[in-house]
Amino acid sequence: MSHPHPELKAAPPLPEGGLRVIALGGLGEIGRNMTVFEHAGKLLIVDCGVLFPEETQPGVDVILPDFTSIRDRLDDVVAVVLTHGHEDHIGGVPYLLRERSDIPVVGSKLTLAFLEAKLKEHGIRPRTVRVREGDRRGLGPFDCEFVAVNHSIPDSLAVAIRTRAGMVLHTGDFKMDQFPLDDRITDLRAFARLGEEGVDLFLTDSTNAEVPGFTTSERELNPAIEQVMRTAPRRVIVSSFASHVHRIQQVLDAAHQHGRKVAFVGRSMVRNMGIARDLGYLKVPSGLVVSTKELEKLPDHKITLVCTGSQGEPMAALSRMANRDHMIRIGKGDTVLLASSLIPGNENAIYRVINGLTRWGAHVVHKGNAKVHVSGHASAGELVYCYNIVKPRNVMPVHGEWRHLRANADLAIRTGVDPDRVVIAEDGVVVDLIDGRASITGKVPAGNVYVDGMEVGGATEASLKDRLTLAAEGVVTVVAIVDADTGALAEAPDFLARGFVHDDTTFEPVIPVIEKTLATAAEEGVGDARQLEQLLARAVANWAFRTYRRKPLIIPVIIDA
Repeated sequence: MSHPHPELKAAPPLPEGGLRVIALGGLGEIGRNMTVFEHAGKLLIVDCGVLFPEETQPGVDVILPDFTSIRDRLDDVVAVVLTHGHEDHIGGVPYLLRERSDIPVVGSKLTLAFLEAKLKEHGIRPRTVRVREGDRRGLGPFDCEFVAVNHSIPDSLAVAIRTRAGMVLHTGDFKMDQFPLDDRITDLRAFARLGEEGVDLFLTDSTNAEVPGFTTSERELNPAIEQVMRTAPRRVIVSSFASHVHRIQQVLDAAHQHGRKVAFVGRSMVRNMGIARDLGYLKVPSGLVVSTKELEKLPDHKITLVCTGSQGEPMAALSRMANRDHMIRIGKGDTVLLASSLIPGNENAIYRVINGLTRWGAHVVHKGNAKVHVSGHASAGELVYCYNIVKPRNVMPVHGEWRHLRANADLAIRTGVDPDRVVIAEDGVVVDLIDGRASITGKVPAGNVYVDGMEVGGATEASLKDRLTLAAEGVVTVVAIVDADTGALAEAPDFLARGFVHDDTTFEPVIPVIEKTLATAAEEGVGDARQLEQLLARAVANWAFRTYRRKPLIIPVIIDA
């Protein structure tokens, strides 16, 4: 099994006839999936998503893949192929199209509809190419065939990419639900046919590789959802991803069966469900969905609300309800149904919301106490099935944190794939398929690109470190008025502290430290204000750590008297 090496250098030029694969996101993390394929001087991008920030990244809205390595080659990009319409696969497209707006975007009907609605908000009109399962399209030197796969959003596709270097099969996100709500199952016959032809490199979804057995069918949630609709004494508030059409379909059917009306709450939920309904992916019984205005006339036991915020996102409807910051006031007798997973890293935020809702008297039904969620990803049993059907020559696990990638690699090896042909890569690691063998040949830059409000890439690791310091340690501003001739203090310095424990006398002991620092600087002839400020900041920081075991952010200001 080839592993990434921290000492990897830039990759050599790609030999003629070879195929290069670089994941710029989605490896070692759950989110911002983006893979770049290079062949015959052209680039094909599969997916371009976003990653949602963790608590250690304050002020960040989303995290994008790093486009640095392809920025000077954007003209060589023949297309962006989207496997499905989840944010972690399409959320980065607007930022890519800002850099070159006419890149063709290839995807299924629902995926493109979700994307176009998103791009409208960015003021971008994309060049789209609609495909469906069974289609084959030539995109430059890449011959792409699209295969139906089942996932937690309709219209998901795997893509087989044929090149002179060999065939790659990329599953996208998938599972093998045998009784899906839309009767569109993962096309294992196509997987087998491609396997017969010869899959040289298999990129497989690793999210659930650690979970034994098979992922439960979506239909098995029906009893739990139905029970909530039947027994809830007052309103039912359901929270789900705004793109989880299958889950919301089951909620609508159960509400309808028990004589409840449904209203969608939250901009993305209203927008996406409108699109899904218009395109026929969401079947809405007539008269079932009403506006939030019409709800006011209905008795509580006839009401179901479907809203966003199942991951505890601070601005989403459910979190605002928990914080009493929403027009919908949660109260005693309300039932809240969290029909979603716990994405790694979001657990604390979700439990905070559950506690908040419970405090206002709601009964919260969630994955932990009822069967109200199944994963959208294949478990180990399904992955092994796929390896045995496809019989790939080389395997590269994608879409997962380290533990998921490793578990997926182990499954491939157990089905008989040569361990030397199983490649575990990280974001930015270059994998070349040459003469039928996949191996790691180098790396390209692939850092985090932070979107902070309207600013893309403005927030850096350094500025986030400052934000964490401000949060944990506080900030101290030191204003020193210095005599330009002698370099000594003209008067006692001023201290302005925020978030640093202090009283009127706290900073008195540091004044001699400052005087000494300035005297030493004057002896050594340091007169430049910037250099003096750096010396002053370091002296005060060292003092704060020695005295209080604290590392506040020090802002030095030196004024010439």
